[in-house]
Formats: sequence, structure tokens, C-alpha cells
Amino acid sequence: MASLGGEPVGIRASEKGPLPRGRALKVLLASLLLSCLALQPLYGAGKLSPASEECIDCHSTVTPGIVDDWQRSRHARFSLQEAVKVPGLKRRFSAQRPPEGMEDHVVGCAECHTLDPELHKDTFDHNGYRVHIVVTPRDCARCHPKEVAEYDQNLMSKAHGNLVANPLYQMLVEAVDGLQIPVGEDLVLLGPDELTRADSCLFCHGTKVEVGSFELRETEFGEMAFPVLYGWPNQGTGRVNPDGSLGACSSCHSRHRFSIAEARKPYTCGGCHKGPDVPAYKVYMVSRHGTIFSSEGDEWDFEAVPWRVGRHFSTPTCAACHMGLLVDEGGVMVQRTHRMNDRLAWRIFGLIYAHPHPKDPDTSIMRNRGGLPLPTELTGEPAKPYLIDEQEQARRQGTLEKVCSACHSRNWVRGHFARLQRAIETTNEMTLTATKLLLRAWQEGVAKGLEEKDSIFNEAIERKWVRQWLFYANSVRFASAMAGADYGVFANGRWSMGENIQEMADWLQFKSSAKGR
Repeated sequence: MASLGGEPVGIRASEKGPLPRGRALKVLLASLLLSCLALQPLYGAGKLSPASEECIDCHSTVTPGIVDDWQRSRHARFSLQEAVKVPGLKRRFSAQRPPEGMEDHVVGCAECHTLDPELHKDTFDHNGYRVHIVVTPRDCARCHPKEVAEYDQNLMSKAHGNLVANPLYQMLVEAVDGLQIPVGEDLVLLGPDELTRADSCLFCHGTKVEVGSFELRETEFGEMAFPVLYGWPNQGTGRVNPDGSLGACSSCHSRHRFSIAEARKPYTCGGCHKGPDVPAYKVYMVSRHGTIFSSEGDEWDFEAVPWRVGRHFSTPTCAACHMGLLVDEGGVMVQRTHRMNDRLAWRIFGLIYAHPHPKDPDTSIMRNRGGLPLPTELTGEPAKPYLIDEQEQARRQGTLEKVCSACHSRNWVRGHFARLQRAIETTNEMTLTATKLLLRAWQEGVAKGLEEKDSIFNEAIERKWVRQWLFYANSVRFASAMAGADYGVFANGRWSMGENIQEMADWLQFKSSAKGR
């Protein structure tokens, strides 16, 4: 039997006789204390500002779920003065000093919902305070300026404008969200209404939140006036906010806990990156990395800052590859970033062809030689003035390879990226084949194209063309990038690309023959 300091370990009390009374009391008190601590949520005992204290006095009754969630957050547990004193890489607070007047208390309701009321069009008078509903990146920047500045240079922050300000993409949105009705022998497409748009593409791309009128509501505390918001609720990454800022930190850090652990887990990214158009989550979960996460992830430390490879986690998640501050025995491997494409050489999804990343996150400014708002020609050549060059591509890939090299040899990493490069080339080539079939259909007059000022997404062969790049080519490239093999083969992969091309060719032959008769 094992022993500790000469005393046998594991002997029952009955075998040793009763404990002395004083010692028994101490053991009982210690056990009760540990039990209480185990049951006690991670509620902060930080000092509240008088304004936030007033908020919580009411909202602990009116919206108890919000208050309970906030009480479990780091915001509730640490004052800003404490946050700014955290040294070096462990620091989560990027401002040089706490905002004036907020130093000695925690970040409560008022610290976010009453900032700069004159800038927020949704500000209203509420129990003696000027309160706004929509907390925005501009508000978060008071304490996290570096993160907000990086996010603003991220494609995600411009996701709303990049979609709605691009007339070609709007054709696709109408084809997806519009209402088809029969009129005689034809189908007529009616444009989507705002509620449908908000529930579809703009759910992830972000709505434009606007203030309408004010309405009176009966509450537990009497009649109160509240603003009516259009485009709300929304947590889309490119949300246009009432203060003019873009984005929503709550896309990844859900209200009101704003957890770094949540943002580091692939489930969060899967909220938008899961469908056939962006199958990143599905591919990750069947990859070896995803298998290890599913098997061991409950043992990892998702709260640690910085994040140490091998100690806090044993295989990367989305955040580890694309965002995280990672360290190993030798120090910093990669710095934290909120510009998600900092480690990406290629833009592999959402567009007709994979291409180097855009220089500017506002992609609505791009024009190819044909005048279309695209990063490539319809035949695949890149619109180079708008895209990063080969040197910048190499720098970004080199940064990502540092993450891979924490666990893999140089030969492994080189082989992986060689396969991805080839997948990009072959999927672009197969998409070009589909495009040539579509161009023939337009030239032969069996489908209407841009020259006839018609949508290029509403006829059967055009919809098949979209499937070629939006579903199948994307799936192959994601499977190659993240080692989710079957999504590159039979699950919307290479088989589907070949099958789709054959169906497009058969459709074109049938239509051309029918027209000839």
C-alpha cells in the first residue's frame, strides 16, 4: 500500500479509529467550504459603478438570463485597473490605460450601453440614463483598440457592403432569396423582402441596423419608450451599426459573457462556415484535427493566454490557425490577430475562382478587365491590381506554416501545401470548363447572359455553373486545406464536379438541338 510520510494512504477511518474532535471539525469545515466553492458560479465580486448597479437592480428581475451570463464573465470579475496591470503576453487589454472614470470598477452594463450616446442613433432616455441598445466595435475599442483596428481591416467587417454593394452578387442573392411564381408558362422571380434577406444571406454577412420610430411599452416598472430597430436582431460579422461602425464582436464572443474560450472552439465558426458553400466546419470535424478535438477537447484549457501548444491544447482549432497568440518552449510562434486573412495566401471560397487575397477588405471596389465587380475574369485570370502579390502570399503562408511546424516536420508541411496548391489549380481548371459551357450557351442563344441584361443565376445551366464553384470547387479546396479527404472526393467533391460538367454539356446539347429543329 502506498504511503505518505509514514502513514498508509487509503485506509478507511474505521480502520484507524475516530479522528480527534478538533481535527474532525476542521475536516468538516474544509469539506463544506470546498462543496460551496464547487457549487458557486464564477461570479465576480468586482466593484460595480453606481450606474451599472442600478441597471442590475432592475434587470436581474426583468432579464435574469442576461445578468447571470454577465456575472460569469471576466468583465464582472476584474476591474479595468487590474486588467491593465497584467504583464506581457498574458494581457488581454490592448489599451494603454483604462478609459477615464472607469478605472476602479468592473465592466458592467453602463460601461458599454451608455458610451458616447451622441454617436448612437439608437440612444434613448431610460431611467435617468442615455442608453443605446446596440453595443458596437467602436464601444469595444475603448478597451480593445488593437483588436478592433485589426478587425476593421478584415474581410468579415466589410461582409455587408461587399455583398449588397456588388450588383453581380445581388443577382445571386435575388436568385437565392427571391420568390418564384408561375405566370402562364413562365416562372417570374419576385425580389426578396427585407425580412427574408435578414433571415438568409445577411444573417451572417450582417444587416444594416436602423432606427425607426419610438414605441411605448408597458413594463413591470410602468410605461416606457423604446426605439424600434429595423434589421435587428443581428450578430452578422459585417453588421452596419447605428453609430456608423461595422461589425459585431458578438459574432464570435456571444453576449453577455464575451468568452475567449467560446471564440476558440470550432462550433462558433461553424455558425456561418458550415453549409455547402462554406463547408469549413464539416471538413474540420472529419479531419484528424477535428477527431482529436472531439476526443480530447474537453481536457484542453481554452481560457489560457497566451495559448501554449501541447500544454493548453494538442491540435489546432480554427482560432489557433487563423487568429491565436501561440507560444511554445522557445517563445512566441505567431502573434494574435483579428484580421483573419493575415495567415492566408489564397481566398479559396465564395468566388468563381480561387485567387490571391484582396489588398483591400472592401471588395466592392474591384473591377476586372471586362468591368465586372470580380477579382478575376470570367475565364479565371486574376485582377492583379486589386490582389496581393506573390511576395505577400509567401509571407502569409510562411506565418501559417509556423503553426503547422509546432507539430509537423518540414517535409510534412511542404507536402500538405503542395497538395493544396494543386487542388487550387485543378478546381480552377474544372470551373473554367464549366464556364466555357455557359459562355457557349449564351453565344448560341439557348440561355440569356449579361449582354441581354439578364441575371446570370436564374436559368438551369447557370445554376449548375454556380454549383460548380460555390459548392463543389469550394469543397475540394477546403478538404485539401484541412485534410478532410472525402469532402474532396464524393461528398460534393471531385466526383460532383465531373458529374456536373457532364450534365451541363448534356443540357447544352439538348437545348442546341431543340433550337435547331
